Amino acid sequence: MAATTRDRILEGRLSLRQPASGHRVGLDAVLLANARRAAGHVVDLGAGVGSVGLIFATLNPEARIALVEREPDSLALARLNLAENGLDDRVTVIATDVFAGEAVRVAAGLGRETADLVLTNPPFAAEGGTRASPDDNRRRAHVMQGGDLDGWLRTAASCLRPGGHLVMIHRADALAPVLAACGARFGALTLRFVHVGDTAPAVRLLLLATKGSRAPLTIAAPIIIGAAGPDLAQAYFPAGR
Repeated sequence: MAATTRDRILEGRLSLRQPASGHRVGLDAVLLANARRAAGHVVDLGAGVGSVGLIFATLNPEARIALVEREPDSLALARLNLAENGLDDRVTVIATDVFAGEAVRVAAGLGRETADLVLTNPPFAAEGGTRASPDDNRRRAHVMQGGDLDGWLRTAASCLRPGGHLVMIHRADALAPVLAACGARFGALTLRFVHVGDTAPAVRLLLLATKGSRAPLTIAAPIIIGAAGPDLAQAYFPAGR
């Protein structure tokens, strides 16, 4: 395993071991983990070292979280992180590929239609469609390997119960493929764009969607990151939505 660091986040409430170089936890993980408050069964799909799920677990003490990841080094760090933070009583690690067949995923522990909420920060770049980073850790985190966004959301829908919620963060300029991948699987879409500064173009979008809903799309007020930005400990979508 490559060199790692141990970092404290959430004002010291959470300790996180992660690679010293390459892909590291940033604002995307914080935004995603804060996007909704919930109890019940939560799946962090494509969890990496477990940052999103562990932040969510810290902020939502009644939730049970499954961290779903396929990369061995990330799995090892995720298991270490949940143990070091004393969260192994309600956080589990599931070693499976998001693009594996449903029977394989179920056998690994990712049940069908069991989750109340799926949180996901999928790789933003399509395989073969971008210049890959020479850093293996960064490349695996940023490039979709073995499938596409449609397949990723197919798995998200598979493990969600009817009426369950999906929260995803993606590039703002990926709006069209994000909406296409939601397709008929999800409705009641709420989009919230993330800007760095009051006048800058959006750099990220947060999507909240409901499995099986036919309610129309809405666009919520933007999130402005900066000196006058929001308190990232708040829930960006109402818990009752």
